Amino acid sequence: MGILAEFKEFAVRGNVIDLAVGVVIGASFGKIVTTLVDQIIMPPVGWLIGGIDFADLAITLRGATIDAATGEEIPAITIGYGIFINTVIQFIIVAFAIFIAVKFINRLRRKQADAPEADKPAEPSEEVQLLREIRDSLRSQP
Repeated sequence: MGILAEFKEFAVRGNVIDLAVGVVIGASFGKIVTTLVDQIIMPPVGWLIGGIDFADLAITLRGATIDAATGEEIPAITIGYGIFINTVIQFIIVAFAIFIAVKFINRLRRKQADAPEADKPAEPSEEVQLLREIRDSLRSQP
């Protein structure tokens, strides 16, 4: 089998296409959650704790300076823990949304698994089985 035929077989397999769709939807969902956290959730939280914008929270290790030789500004060195807090909140929202989606999918799968059992004919009662044995016994006698 040629490498192109093998690649084609791999690429059109259902799982690969499902994965690609999931990645695209996940990336879009990530953007939605980022906007939700940055623009809707964090401003009221910042307002409640004194008008602080979490994205601006940082620890300055060294302030911005101007290089004496070239006159260029050397940016400050900071640890941006506010952005980290935003990212953690985004992660929690995404994880919760995925949890809800997986729970919903598992519930649908359980319903599908239970449905074939309802369509399956029930086992005959003991009386019917006994009558069948008697019938088969009578047929086998000369």
